Amino acid sequence: MPEADRARLLSGTHHDPHTVLGAHPVTHGVAFRVLRPYARAVSVLADDVRADLLDDGDGFFSVVLPLREVPAEYRLRVTYADTELDTHDPYRFLPTLGEFDLHLIGEGRHEQLWEALGAHPMTHQGATGTRFAVWAPNALGVRVVGDFNYWDGTGFAMRSLGGSGVWELFVPSVGEGELYKFQITRPDGSTTYRADPLARRTEVPPANSSVVHASHHVWRDEEWMRRRADVPVHEAPFSVYEVHLPSWRPGLTYRQLADQLPAYVSDLGFTHVELLPVAEHPFGGSWGYQVTGFYAPTARLGTPDDFKYLVDALHRAGIGVLMDWVPAHFPRDDWALAEFDGRPLYEHEDPLRAAHPDWGTLEFDYGRAEVRNFLVANACYWCEEYHIDGLRVDAVASMLYLDYSREDGQWTPNVHGGRENLDAVSFLQEMNATVYRRCPGVVTVAEESTAWDGVTRATHHVGPGGFGGLGFGLKWNMGWMHDSLTYMSKEPVHRKYHHHEMTFSMVYAYSENYVLPISHDEVVHGKRSLVSKMPGDWWQQRAGHRAYLGFMWAHPGKQLLFMGQEFAQGAEWSETHGPDWWLLDPAYGAEPDHRGVRDLVRDLNARYLAEQALWQRDTDPGGFAWVEGDAAEDNVFAFLRHGPQGTAPVLCVSHFSPVVRYEYRIGVPDEYAAWQEILNTDAAPYGGSDITNPHPLKPDPTPTHGHPTSLRLTLPPLATVWLRPV
Repeated sequence: MPEADRARLLSGTHHDPHTVLGAHPVTHGVAFRVLRPYARAVSVLADDVRADLLDDGDGFFSVVLPLREVPAEYRLRVTYADTELDTHDPYRFLPTLGEFDLHLIGEGRHEQLWEALGAHPMTHQGATGTRFAVWAPNALGVRVVGDFNYWDGTGFAMRSLGGSGVWELFVPSVGEGELYKFQITRPDGSTTYRADPLARRTEVPPANSSVVHASHHVWRDEEWMRRRADVPVHEAPFSVYEVHLPSWRPGLTYRQLADQLPAYVSDLGFTHVELLPVAEHPFGGSWGYQVTGFYAPTARLGTPDDFKYLVDALHRAGIGVLMDWVPAHFPRDDWALAEFDGRPLYEHEDPLRAAHPDWGTLEFDYGRAEVRNFLVANACYWCEEYHIDGLRVDAVASMLYLDYSREDGQWTPNVHGGRENLDAVSFLQEMNATVYRRCPGVVTVAEESTAWDGVTRATHHVGPGGFGGLGFGLKWNMGWMHDSLTYMSKEPVHRKYHHHEMTFSMVYAYSENYVLPISHDEVVHGKRSLVSKMPGDWWQQRAGHRAYLGFMWAHPGKQLLFMGQEFAQGAEWSETHGPDWWLLDPAYGAEPDHRGVRDLVRDLNARYLAEQALWQRDTDPGGFAWVEGDAAEDNVFAFLRHGPQGTAPVLCVSHFSPVVRYEYRIGVPDEYAAWQEILNTDAAPYGGSDITNPHPLKPDPTPTHGHPTSLRLTLPPLATVWLRPV
């Protein structure tokens, strides 16, 4: 063996170890070369021939056998001080990745990247083992280490597959459950041990090794998947319960959650759950928003198949599953993605572009084809492998703007002199187009807090700013959330000065396809829980909470409510203990107060599902009409929701004053003979004062609010009332 090859193998800088190690034809037969540090002896077994290899020092063993050709199969018997192994030689195998895979990776178009990279148990050339593959184009050399080689990668150097930047090695006898990492020799000659960016399973944090995984879950949600794409999501009921799985009921595993969460959500009538990020993350206090394992569900709650079991159970209960997805940034942990192969790789090479100013993390380089591929394939991965029905994309605004949270001099304009991150725009368009093409029925949702034009517009429709739409299905309406909560936090006597904050959302309600979010972000870090934002005593707080939910469920847009707010938890959410379930213990004196709010949420969802007018035309201006939007002195808002032709409208009247208003006139269309109250948030079962309109109300011919007839309603204090034609 040439001394240079020997030195490079020992230093971990050999790019093609298969040309040196293994079996190779030579002048007088076949040469066998093996690198096994700490071995006492090595023998080769081929065609009933056993031959001992010579010890060449430093863990190298070799022999030349008088064979006419390299045997198709042979085995190694490796003797150590306390054991003897009989195994295939990793260096007798052809590459497990083909030219087409490498071409797609190089082009950034491998839409099933997880099938090519990572660790895959398989049978290759008659041997069972695991194929390891990783993208590390700047590495001088890569080795795979794990329990199977006592974390010494000297004898397990990977080969570089041309100019693709991909390193690959098939290791016989390694199977499911094995821990592993990649030992990378960086351009400066130093080494680093890295978790697999495409690991499909990880150790339980704070341990951070990757785990070889193969799925054995058998899906039973065929009916759900078959009809998932039947109705476009913006024309369907969409009421979302947001959940942080580790703290919903602390201590439960994925499988235990599967026994409880579907039943709870079904009972309350939500159509979907949205899971805070489930991808692996080292710090639980990040709630999953600082991801290190983009292809692995967090091991805190069980295995990947256990997570599939939970999704399966939710689907079989008729509940869709959305998950938070975080392509905006990643943490700097030195065993994860940061400077993965010794140089900026997943992050931008410009430090100003790489460093996220708010979270101490790194931003992805969306202009690099392989990085964009990593993320686009990841979006598809969750939808295809885990049957996820929607991705709520976190922190979109931070991706779109080069000057996001940056001062002058801390950012560089794009080629047009603008502040838009053109690479991020292109990435988001590609991600959305790919997901919608590959996964019919899946919805993508943007958490985007600015007025970017065309977040939910098709990517091929160019807007006035010159950009095609981003291609999302829905967008969080952060403006509605902020304005309406500002209004609700005011004392009723002051609300008349903020009346427009409850009506302004209708100025732009049809500029995008919206979700109305009361999410985890609104009930942490001193912002107080939803009920605690309400002014007044405990009765008024609960009444305001109920009235607001009634207003929200009737407002155009889809609904999202974070766990704990469905029963008016007074304390802020904490990931360490989750919702205060004890508030619903019958032994607790105020339990009826909290149970009443939860009963209201159940009835809101039931009535919402029953009334097409409340959801079928959410994105159609013809589905909404103000009846009374200017009654600032009375703190009253009234509007009609219209469904498809031939369906009955719903009249929503919200009264945010703590007094009773009798004989309050509300104009209505004249084609209906009578109206019936179908929901009243002040009803006694919900904890209200039970001031209702129990009998059908007949319009009288008094023109009001632009309508030829009107109703005389009794408006309860701090309440929302829904009515429909009898």
